[in-house]
Amino acid sequence: MKNLKIKLISGVAVALIGTVIYEWLDNRKVHIPDYVELIDGFDVQQYMGKWYEIARLDFKYEKDLSHVSATYFLNKKGMIEVFNRGYNYKEKEWKEAKGKATFNDQKDKSALKVSFFGPFYSGYNVVMMDPDYETALVFGEKHDYMWILSRNKTIPEHVKQKFLDYAQQKGYNISQLVWTNHE
Repeated sequence: MKNLKIKLISGVAVALIGTVIYEWLDNRKVHIPDYVELIDGFDVQQYMGKWYEIARLDFKYEKDLSHVSATYFLNKKGMIEVFNRGYNYKEKEWKEAKGKATFNDQKDKSALKVSFFGPFYSGYNVVMMDPDYETALVFGEKHDYMWILSRNKTIPEHVKQKFLDYAQQKGYNISQLVWTNHE
């Protein structure tokens, strides 16, 4: 009987500690680099919907992907859900990832944190965007993460150049960008 009581108390303690750690990880702020200038007056409702990836700094989860898109929508609880999709041209199959996003701090600033792996978040900072929410430049927590996004599969050359110039000024190696194929 005594052993059963100890096991029960131990089990409850482990569950409580696990819950506290999960909540702490889930609610922690993600570091926003000093070089990131956020957009004031960011309207999350306007940001919702489908975005096509125009370019990215490649990393293991998007390696060999073409036709990449990200769709954002608010669920009934007000949480932003993320659905990423891309075609792996080497494996000849579609890859999909579902995640969640939330504001990293203030809801009118363009600093979000995104998670595709439970309580582990990465920074997602919208640093440039046209007033109609048609194109966006996104920086991550480090210079290893950058995306150019658009509501269309292509962007005007002057917008592309403006984003590239800005990213280069902020220390990004734009020669390493992968230009996403949507054909």
